[in-house]
Amino acid sequence: MRIVLKKGKQKELIESAKEGMSWDKLANEINHNSIYLLHELRNEKRYLSEEVYSKLCRIAKVNFDNFIIKKLDDNWGRSKGGKNSLGSTIILPKIKFNENLAEFVGAVLGDGNICYYKKGKKTGVYQVKIAGDYNLDKDYHMSYLKKLCFDLFGLEGKEIIVKDKHERFICFSSKKLVESLINEGLKSGDKIKNQITIPNWIFKNNEYLRACIRGLIDTDGCIHRMSNQDPNLLRINFKNYNKTLLEDARKAFVQLGFSPSKIIINKAFSLSRQKEISKYLKEIGFSNKKHIDRFRKFSLVV
Repeated sequence: MRIVLKKGKQKELIESAKEGMSWDKLANEINHNSIYLLHELRNEKRYLSEEVYSKLCRIAKVNFDNFIIKKLDDNWGRSKGGKNSLGSTIILPKIKFNENLAEFVGAVLGDGNICYYKKGKKTGVYQVKIAGDYNLDKDYHMSYLKKLCFDLFGLEGKEIIVKDKHERFICFSSKKLVESLINEGLKSGDKIKNQITIPNWIFKNNEYLRACIRGLIDTDGCIHRMSNQDPNLLRINFKNYNKTLLEDARKAFVQLGFSPSKIIINKAFSLSRQKEISKYLKEIGFSNKKHIDRFRKFSLVV
């Protein structure tokens, strides 16, 4: 739901909430990035979501309900063109909250990045990129993520290869995709600096949470033997330098009934109990072929 306030009142509400704090801090409080907050919301180019409106009112300790003109469905129509446009706009289908979206969000959180920056007054770059290993992640990128994004948003993914660094990327270029992901709790730019993490709407539904965890592990997780002496004992490890995401990922496992290790050196935790490895395979599983192949190599049935 989008909240439409009388002209000038959205800007007034945002500036009232900002009083006494930086734009970066306010953006973090409402789960947006500061560029989107300043250039889109404060300038009233985009309407506030109901959730963001409530947060701003709470932070500013005000009630702007009397200034509400109407409430619009999230798929209310095309964005304004002309001088308000920062580039060509592809109209996406209405985003549905489901397991596929949660898994895509998990992949972006794990080894992805949302790029959002201006190239001029009327054009800009809006891109979602997910990184991977040049060889090992080819099937995951080009067979799975490409189809997943097309099913969700009707967008074709583009493959980018960086041979000298042994890297590959799958990229989805769309202003509306970037805006939609930001609206649903993600942030553009440096994930560590912005402490990007799992959105609340995913935490509220365990099926979504399982799918999101699958995306996280498929992109930023690994599977290995506990030791050479015990080749059939395996461990699933999740490593990330974003402390907030690391803590929330561990919290997600606990919520789903797992017993992850403590966070080690502020960068990793693991699942080591063999019953929980089996539980992970049964309840969450993998979409990334490299993980499935690795388990098969270790003589486990997936």
